[in-house]
Amino acid sequence: MRFTAFIKKIAADRKGATAIEYGLIASLVVIAIIGSLNIFAGETIALWSTVETSMQNAV
Repeated sequence: MRFTAFIKKIAADRKGATAIEYGLIASLVVIAIIGSLNIFAGETIALWSTVETSMQNAV
């Protein structure tokens, strides 16, 4: 009887599910940040390459 009561208590507890949901949301935010940083880094590299080329042509 004690074991079944323990299992019922664990099944009714929703704290773990909430923590998992927050973890999933946080991981999606991190993935979005990494993706946007990759795009931003590519544009920044292209910008500085253009500046470098312009400076070399000016000299």
